[in-house]
Amino acid sequence: MAIRWFLALSTPIWLGYGIYCFLEPGSLAGAAGIEALTATGTTELRAMYGGLQAALGVLCLCGVLWVSMRRPALVALSFMTGGLALARFAAAFVDGSFGEYSNFALVFEVTSSAIAIGLLRSGSRAELGL
Repeated sequence: MAIRWFLALSTPIWLGYGIYCFLEPGSLAGAAGIEALTATGTTELRAMYGGLQAALGVLCLCGVLWVSMRRPALVALSFMTGGLALARFAAAFVDGSFGEYSNFALVFEVTSSAIAIGLLRSGSRAELGL
């Protein structure tokens, strides 16, 4: 039951932020200091911040709806949020950029990854669709 709740909570976070970033890529300038200098740059923001994050939200939704998708969703969340956290921490350390956005994102990513890994380890075979 915990797996389904976690994925249900993760769905609107990832899907909602992804859709928002796709529709309003310019919002990242104020929030994270990221701006596109060309149309290609705007496309890249829409793809990476919009499409990738929305796709992760859809994967979480699939895990809510179908038991067979729970393990793949948790594995993806574990790797993606864990990878984001490691890269963000290393980059912030190198760049000296532990600002509000980076700190919030780090807490969110570490927490998400830890929960996903914990659920993968503690979930029953039935819960994980195995």
